[in-house]
Amino acid sequence: QVQLVESGGGMVQTGGSLNLSCAVSGMSLESGATSWHRQAPGKSRDIIARIDGRGFRLYGDSMKGRVIITRDTSKNTVHLQMNDLKSEDTAVYYCKTVPYDSAREYWGQGTRVTVSS
Repeated sequence: QVQLVESGGGMVQTGGSLNLSCAVSGMSLESGATSWHRQAPGKSRDIIARIDGRGFRLYGDSMKGRVIITRDTSKNTVHLQMNDLKSEDTAVYYCKTVPYDSAREYWGQGTRVTVSS
C-alpha cells in the first residue's frame, strides 16, 4: 500500500522560507513521479513542482523561481524548499505520487502553510 505523509508546514512571515517533506512508503521514488500541489480556500488545486523517477524536475507557474523540489532516495522522501513566501501562498500543500506501472494517484493528507504579514 502506497502512503504519503507530508510535514513541515506551519506559520511563517512574509518573505520567509519553509521546507516541506513528503515521506513515501510502499514504492520507490524511482518507480514513479512525485509532485507537490497546493489548494487555497475557494480555489482549485494547482501543481507547484514535479520530480520523476530519474530525478527530472518540472515547475508550475504559481511559485516558479521561489521553490526547489529535491528528493532523498535513501529516505524515499521528496522535499519542497519554498522561499520568499507571500500571503497568497497560504494554502494546504499536498504531495502526490503516481507509480509508472499504475494509473492510480496517491495523495497525502496535506500540510497547512500560513503566511502572515
